[in-house]
Amino acid sequence: MGNSYGSLFRITTFGESHGIAIGVVIDGCPAGLPIDTDFIQSELDRRKPGQSKITTQRKESDTFKILSGIFEGKTTGMPVALMIENEDQRSKDYQHLENTFRPSHADFTYDAKYGFRDHRGGGRSSARETAARVAAGAIAKLFLNHLGVTIRAYVSQVGELRAPHYTQMDLSLTENNIVRCPDEATAMNMISLIDRVRLDQDTIGGSITCVIKNTPVGLGEPVFDKLHAELGKAMLSINAVKGFEYGSGFEGIKLKGSEHNDEFYSAGGKIRTRTNHSGGVQGGISNGEDIYFNVAFKPVATIMQKQTSVDKDGNEVTVSGKGRHDPCVVPRAVPIVEAMAALVLADFVLRNRSSRL
Repeated sequence: MGNSYGSLFRITTFGESHGIAIGVVIDGCPAGLPIDTDFIQSELDRRKPGQSKITTQRKESDTFKILSGIFEGKTTGMPVALMIENEDQRSKDYQHLENTFRPSHADFTYDAKYGFRDHRGGGRSSARETAARVAAGAIAKLFLNHLGVTIRAYVSQVGELRAPHYTQMDLSLTENNIVRCPDEATAMNMISLIDRVRLDQDTIGGSITCVIKNTPVGLGEPVFDKLHAELGKAMLSINAVKGFEYGSGFEGIKLKGSEHNDEFYSAGGKIRTRTNHSGGVQGGISNGEDIYFNVAFKPVATIMQKQTSVDKDGNEVTVSGKGRHDPCVVPRAVPIVEAMAALVLADFVLRNRSSRL
């Protein structure tokens, strides 16, 4: 089944958008890890709905409860269970969709696969599920902090508006604006664009760039569980994601080998590269340089305009969105990208401990 991720640091999420609660069980987190509950809540607050004028106005506090696995502020080595109760469901906003398939949603495919579906807010297919991932990712971040690993993501593009390369910006400024772009001028233009699209009852896509620093050399398990392959899988499992590229990505095909190769040199007893087109991964294994990648998000499928579709019986119908929805998902997806990256790295750190004597 597809509700779990990871080999040694393994998570299983549960719950639906309009159910009683959502949550996650983390199995394999080492004992003795100090748990900062304020930090976990702050990560959830970055993802929660209703945080600004350019996000959905659904009001959820996303306050989490610890059910097991933590005693006297530390992990016990047993499964860690966290739960977040849903507080602001409006299932009536979806009643008209009980037998109708929304364009570009998972309605048809879930119905075809399982024989029926929870139409309330998309049920399990809703991005509401990602709150559980963020909670688990926060614990993974706490684990990685002991190794000095830092993970920062930011909104790098909305529509045609693109921020400068991450090396040209101060990523600590990411949280200074509601769109989560560290370049203030670009951020203001992004906010204006999203607001215009919202007023037009439409949606718009964008991309998130994630930068991981101080990764230990050696993470990744060739040949099938290469580091970049697992990062790609993790990112593509996030709702609305349509693309993933790391390092030079698709732009790298424009370069010749002599331009693209990252030459090695030695400094302070460490092997480094003069450039980083590889994106911190070579042969599927981390090389100690910055790991950076882009994640592309499609425009949110729910729009407040009339569209043509069909019902379960194949009859043509007209549908339009109701309720509260994001005009652009990327501002709230930043902590989700970070969380999934943290879960990938935490798992590989534990797996790497068995690589050699």
